[in-house]
Amino acid sequence: MKFVTAEENGRQFIGVVGNKGEGVLDIARAEEQRFGKAESPATLLECIELGEEWIERVQETFTWSEREGKTCFRPVNSITLAAPIPRPFKNIMCVGKNYAQHAIEMGSEKDIPEHIMIFTKSPTSVMRPDGEIPIHSEVTEELDYEGELAVIIGKKGKGISKEDALSHVFGYTIINDVTARDLQRRHKQFFIGKSLDGTCPMGPWIVHASKIEKPNSLNIQTRVNGEVRQNGNTEQFIFSVEEIIATLSKGMTLEPGDIIATGTPAGVGKGFKPPKFLKLGDTIEITIEKIGTLTNTVGE
Repeated sequence: MKFVTAEENGRQFIGVVGNKGEGVLDIARAEEQRFGKAESPATLLECIELGEEWIERVQETFTWSEREGKTCFRPVNSITLAAPIPRPFKNIMCVGKNYAQHAIEMGSEKDIPEHIMIFTKSPTSVMRPDGEIPIHSEVTEELDYEGELAVIIGKKGKGISKEDALSHVFGYTIINDVTARDLQRRHKQFFIGKSLDGTCPMGPWIVHASKIEKPNSLNIQTRVNGEVRQNGNTEQFIFSVEEIIATLSKGMTLEPGDIIATGTPAGVGKGFKPPKFLKLGDTIEITIEKIGTLTNTVGE
């Protein structure tokens, strides 16, 4: 299943994309028709906290709606997708330099990490699919893109083993880890340059983990104005999804709704000579196998 947060006529709702992509099931309205009341919480974050029992109930409601409640499917052209998790509970955790060639393009082979590097992005950086990424010309001249697979935690855990790590995953989505390289360089750390408002496009949906058996073997491609800039596969990870989860949870509790961006392949704007930083009007499309495409433009 593909879970979305959507808006229609000023109302926000949680939905599931139809099997053929022809519409989005409004879960609350489907439950009202089926049970006489909406049983699911109002936000996807709250739904994720309910665990597998909620997934099973939604699957049953989805099947019922295909048969009996087709009016609960909203046409794609009548809704606007928000980020699947518009306001995370915590900062988004991000893995730095998780592809060897990206580490090299940002410096040299000496920059390939021996241990996982983690930085975070502020919740206020989240941006919806198809939304405009602010150019932030007042604070940066070097806005860059980074296409990434993101992991959504579904089950609370601490000291999670690599063998058990994927059982803690709710699903997967796409993140564009937009970065102000000059701020990153000036402040000698990542947070400020990674956390400008609107610089974390996310979506267009979260694909449930049951639909992606091998997250460490997915094609990932980033195009800017149609030009392929990044073309990799998550099998090139230095640190697998399992190892990332195990390492983060060694002394820190991971909770439902936590978001982990897993790193970006080579081909970011800074890696070109001369650099190819984002400009006003640029369109960035990030496609990940089995998930879909996240598209955003750069605006004022």
